[in-house]
Amino acid sequence: MPELAYRVLVKEPLMVVLPSNHRLAALKSIGAKDLEGEIFVTVSKTAPVLRVVIDNYFKRFGIGITPTHEADHLAMGMSLIASTGGVGLLPAYAQNFLPSSVTSRPLKGDVPTIDLALGYKKSNQSPILKLLLSRLDELVARVSKKAG
Repeated sequence: MPELAYRVLVKEPLMVVLPSNHRLAALKSIGAKDLEGEIFVTVSKTAPVLRVVIDNYFKRFGIGITPTHEADHLAMGMSLIASTGGVGLLPAYAQNFLPSSVTSRPLKGDVPTIDLALGYKKSNQSPILKLLLSRLDELVARVSKKAG
């Protein structure tokens, strides 16, 4: 879409999301091989870039994961994980929305990331958008410093 522009805000690491009472939840971090044979909840084609990142992560380890369920959005993914006892990979920001029945663990090793970006229409002349874009790097740096 040539009329759109994007600014990458952060490279968000993926994390394992799983029921709080899942046996893997006892681990401090989880490897790709640990997920083999688990009920797997993945994102649907509504998030094609994230889906490719997840699929490529498992291919890198020679693991053939066949998703049992596909989720169209975070709430659906968490609900499926909680109700099926399955596991999934989601960007780290999803931790902010987890119900108590679901938890997250970092991945071991070379962790896949996904770019979180701000998209906007190039022709948009809004003063608020111009101000946001002019301060974006500063805002991202400030938020990243607090998170780190």
